[in-house]
Amino acid sequence: MKKLKILIADDHPLFRHGVKTLFMTTPEIEVVGEATSGEEVIQFAQKLEPDVILMDLRMPGCNGIEATREIMKDNPNTQILILTMFQDDHSVFAAMKAGAKGYVLKDAEKDDLLNAIKTVGNGGAIFSPGIASRMIDYFSMARPAAPKEAFPDLTEREREVLYLMADGLNNSGIAARLKISGKTVSNYVTNILNKLQVADREEAIELVKESRLGREDED
Repeated sequence: MKKLKILIADDHPLFRHGVKTLFMTTPEIEVVGEATSGEEVIQFAQKLEPDVILMDLRMPGCNGIEATREIMKDNPNTQILILTMFQDDHSVFAAMKAGAKGYVLKDAEKDDLLNAIKTVGNGGAIFSPGIASRMIDYFSMARPAAPKEAFPDLTEREREVLYLMADGLNNSGIAARLKISGKTVSNYVTNILNKLQVADREEAIELVKESRLGREDED
């Protein structure tokens, strides 16, 4: 029986150890590497060519969604299973758009996690029951209007940068408008993408459009 080669991407050593211990008793699965940041998992995906990557969403450097998107460009045969504690709509759908084939919560039972890995490794797609139910609800019901105070996790300056992005300004234009350096703008953009859990600027801009439409509906 061919073993599934697994790469674990998570910045918490105790969690990685627990997952490795679980796989030690599973003969059809082999852990070929561990990554502790988004940049590392991108490098290891190229070097180790795993069958499945267990990808956390929040890691140092680029987040799991950005890493998934980059890996899919050069390693389309590698399947990515998101393994995280975050189950908000933005995280789930951003991961799907980036190319993830599964989305499982870290509190999943042992057998459920192993089944998810095997399913994704064999070309299928799988989601935790609660997430699958919310996805059905999402597509079958009208989406609620965005709250008037949109993006509460962003700082005031980050919201300012986000809205300028949505108005069509690039980093240079934003830097000139706010009288700050281009590097500072780049740092703000990275923070915004991480906090909103989106893969790129286009998805962040789409959230702004949805928020503005929601406010119009409220008015």
